[in-house]
Amino acid sequence: MIPESPRQPETGWRQERADSSLPESHGTIAIPAGAGFWRKLLAFSGPGYLVAVGYMDPGNWATDLQGGSQFGYTLLSVILISNLMAILLQSLCAKLGIVTGRDLAQACRDHYSRPVSIMLWFVCEIAISACDLAEVIGTAIALNLLFHIPLVWGVVLTALDVLVVLFLAHKGFRWLESLVISLVLLIGVCFGLELLFAQPAMRDILGGLWPAAEIIRNPQMLYIAIGILGATVMPHNLYLHSSIVQTRKYEQHASGKREAIKFATIDSTVALMFALFINAAILIVAAATFHTQGRHDVAEIQDAYKLLAPMLGVGAASTLFAVALLASGQNSTLTGTLAGQIVMEGFLSIRLRPWLRRLITRALAIVPAAIVAGLYGESGAAKLLVFSQVILSLQLPFAVIPLVLFTSERAKMGEFANPWWVKILAWITTAVIVVLNVKLLLDFAGLTGSPNP
Repeated sequence: MIPESPRQPETGWRQERADSSLPESHGTIAIPAGAGFWRKLLAFSGPGYLVAVGYMDPGNWATDLQGGSQFGYTLLSVILISNLMAILLQSLCAKLGIVTGRDLAQACRDHYSRPVSIMLWFVCEIAISACDLAEVIGTAIALNLLFHIPLVWGVVLTALDVLVVLFLAHKGFRWLESLVISLVLLIGVCFGLELLFAQPAMRDILGGLWPAAEIIRNPQMLYIAIGILGATVMPHNLYLHSSIVQTRKYEQHASGKREAIKFATIDSTVALMFALFINAAILIVAAATFHTQGRHDVAEIQDAYKLLAPMLGVGAASTLFAVALLASGQNSTLTGTLAGQIVMEGFLSIRLRPWLRRLITRALAIVPAAIVAGLYGESGAAKLLVFSQVILSLQLPFAVIPLVLFTSERAKMGEFANPWWVKILAWITTAVIVVLNVKLLLDFAGLTGSPNP
């Protein structure tokens, strides 16, 4: 049991809310009063796409490519299930932020004792560093593929994205959302064309959407499956979403919050379905191009880039692949900045300037990425990319369990507390995450008799 401090019975929290999440952007986007459904949906749209970026970052590419080339369409079911889990969990995040006025980090701080909050903050920082590591490596690989910049220098150049963050922060939150959505659309167009080039068999795609027991029995397949889970349901996204939904200036009474929850849920669900298309497209292209032609060894982004054009017979295939990768990496760095700021401010009540917070986070990722790129080259960077996603998956329970607990507690959420069927789905999702992670750790430790993945 995680120790708790005495709570105030009237609110369910150990202490009252002391500050707003992302105060410089809190409540800055007005919702038109008396507007129709579509105008209000447009006003609420945006945060879901910032969250969806984390579900299509370079870490997804590595795990999806490896899964598609090695196991064909089998792991499509993992992508689908992970995305459904993400839709549920992100809807809970939106509800927590809108109803309580707290992001998940602030909620943990106001619920748990100080030592427990610090422990949860430390675990979350590890997850953010792992995520940032994937973004650094993915962006460096894209720069190498497109402009032949050495990996080490590409890693160093990724630190310059702090200038983009500073500029967008000065212009306003809607500018950040607009840039992110534009890059998401660019990624979608690139992979829509890749699917046309690959011409996958629809029967195989539909078959892959049905879960196979082999995923659990095969340690190699399970390792990639958990990597996909870690790359899809990302811990820092849970903190991010519960904060950025509060950039909307919705009414603070019950009906206003109910309306905000409805539109925020639609926003995130639509955005995550788009992320599902991207992730599935990466795996399908890998399966249709590499696995079906006996190339089960394509596990690295660089190999996929080199082989796509000659194997598909379309010269633009490789270029589109690299352009989408660069857009993905840059998109992820923008949202990673916000997540780092939210987590530090929420857990520790410490505010740093966004550029300073970004430099700290990026330094933690650049150092190991530069060392691995310098010593082991492309192969080492690719393996580090996949491993970073497994680290993310191992951090998930520390964010998911408090989220489900808080949103299910009537003392905290009032009439907005999770109904019984949502509680069941949420705890099943949590149990799947925990069980898969325990299974992976046991395989690594050699306690199950399974070979090391």
